[in-house]
Amino acid sequence: MTTGSNNQVFGKRREQHIIILASGDRIRHMTIRPWMVALTVCFLGTMAIGYLGATTYLVLRDNLIGATMARQARMQHEYEDRIAALRAQVDRVTSRQLLDQQVVEEKVEKLLEQQMALTSRHGRIDALLQTDSAPDALPTDGPMPAEKPLVEGKDRASLSTGTQAFAALLGETAAPSKSEVPQRRALALGYVPMTGENVADRADRLFSHMTLSLKEIEAEQLQRIDELANGASQTADEIAAILRRQGVPIDEQAALPATDAVGGPYLAPQSDRDFNASLNALDVALTRLETVRETAKRLPFANPAPGREITSRFGNRPDPFFGGLAMHAGIDFRAPTGTEIRSTGAGKVVTATFSGGYGNMVEIDHGLGLSTRYGHMSRILVSEGDTVETGQILGLAGSTGRSTGPHLHYEVRRNGAPVDPMRFLNAGMKLTPLIN
Repeated sequence: MTTGSNNQVFGKRREQHIIILASGDRIRHMTIRPWMVALTVCFLGTMAIGYLGATTYLVLRDNLIGATMARQARMQHEYEDRIAALRAQVDRVTSRQLLDQQVVEEKVEKLLEQQMALTSRHGRIDALLQTDSAPDALPTDGPMPAEKPLVEGKDRASLSTGTQAFAALLGETAAPSKSEVPQRRALALGYVPMTGENVADRADRLFSHMTLSLKEIEAEQLQRIDELANGASQTADEIAAILRRQGVPIDEQAALPATDAVGGPYLAPQSDRDFNASLNALDVALTRLETVRETAKRLPFANPAPGREITSRFGNRPDPFFGGLAMHAGIDFRAPTGTEIRSTGAGKVVTATFSGGYGNMVEIDHGLGLSTRYGHMSRILVSEGDTVETGQILGLAGSTGRSTGPHLHYEVRRNGAPVDPMRFLNAGMKLTPLIN
């Protein structure tokens, strides 16, 4: 009983399939697994599907090729029909253009005259701005009319060229020669929409649109001229105000019209939008701006020792030698010996020598009653009578004369009396963006 119970198992064990291969005395056993069966089935299924697909393609290939060839034939016939229709339409357009060419030429000529007028105005504006050294004031991104083709004696060939250009804009072709017609027919690739209007009507519509565009350009030119004039006047006013605060006389009365000794026959007033009047106003504004700019550029508004520390300012201070209160007629810049000293304005050198407490000193006359002095130099690099420009090197810093150490003593004088140089330095910082 015990042996019987030990051999008892729960359920029936599935028997495996075994393939026995015998070759003479050699016998081999190969157990067939479930995954082997599944792999074999998948392989056979794939081969069956491939076979069916190849068979289907071979059966349907002739039908697909036939359908493709039929579609290409239909497309060829459609293109041939479109080309034939287009050729007929080009013939009709050409015949109508032969009748309307004279009308188009007249309209082109009028339009080119308007373009030429705008081009001439633009050239006058350029010449004016270049004369007044303000080429950057004119915007360069605005619409500008193209130059008019050369037309002498209303040359028919030139007008025909213009007609062809505008006819191209109309979607038409200008009257072609007999030798050009077959070639243009061969180049026709699409339909030109047929409407009830002829080329003259299209020209009227196009030229009306272009005339309005030219008028808009003219109005924009006048507006920009006014903006330039207003901007120039505003900048000139700012520069003049700064100069007046520094006591610099600005002679602008000569530019103003006199109220007496005038006359002449009466003429109707010009429109405020007249181009010549606007251009004259711009000329006056630019001339005034250039005048005040040149005045500001030659006056002492620059820094004689850029980047150097100011050690003593204008006014009363303890005397460095005697200790008592003393007047300091300028400002001192800390500058090591050999530092370059630059002119703060344009003018003429009136003194370039050793001068008592100043040591080696250079004095420059800038006109309008203004002069500057540069003291305690170790070396002078200019001579009396020299004409200097703003920023030019006058000498090298040092400690000559009545000095406790290497520095630059800088003075600004108006009609011989010393004034605070800081006023001019501060004014120079405000003038820099206005005059450059």
